[in-house]
Amino acid sequence: MKLFVGLGNPGSKYSGNRHNIGFMALDQIATDHGFGPWKSKFNALITEGTLQGVKTLLLKPQTFMNRSGQSVGEAMRFYKLTPDDVFVLHDELDLAPGKARVKQGGGHAGHNGLRSIHAHIGADYGRVRLGIGHPGHKDQVARYVLNDFAKADADWLDDLMRGISDGAGALAKGDGGKFMNAVSLRTAPPRSSGGQKSTGPKPATPQPNQTAPHQQPQQQQPRPEAKEDAASAKSPLQRLVDKFR
Repeated sequence: MKLFVGLGNPGSKYSGNRHNIGFMALDQIATDHGFGPWKSKFNALITEGTLQGVKTLLLKPQTFMNRSGQSVGEAMRFYKLTPDDVFVLHDELDLAPGKARVKQGGGHAGHNGLRSIHAHIGADYGRVRLGIGHPGHKDQVARYVLNDFAKADADWLDDLMRGISDGAGALAKGDGGKFMNAVSLRTAPPRSSGGQKSTGPKPATPQPNQTAPHQQPQQQQPRPEAKEDAASAKSPLQRLVDKFR
């Protein structure tokens, strides 16, 4: 069993905040993969489902960000999980908007939600860092993360959420590389040789015995050998008549 934890603050007042991108990611996974209804448990909202054959719990702590570890610790103890079974999806100031990175263990870098989780379960859990960009000065951080995403962010945010959902099964199976590939296919799709995003297969190239659309087939000239064959097929009388024409 795996436990995916999304970080955010409870209530409609915060639902569109940059700080709540972890909640948004879990909502996308739950919707796309047919998870059950959200239920209140462990001071959190929790739902259960399966990702590529792996039983997975999605948990959104309802204790506010700076006490997120309380819910995570309770759920881990109840289901007898270890930090290796846990992935925390959270906002990341040090990544450009729309970027994502997978990380195992490490520090909390001043993130209040991660700091709380560290205090309850240690530092050895996995993280999915979801880039929201930096406001430019540390004094602006609190206001920045507690403000809603701008309308201009809608496209990249949607691509990122869908990419995370696409790769959720790989993440549950512990394949971080495959997870990141799925995210990249949404956030940075391959481009054609002309620099444009690829939108589908190229038209088939006509084979030698085919003609391209709107192209008239060339009229074949008779081979010299064919002329000789036709002449030899005539009767002597016919050849004599042709001679005096």
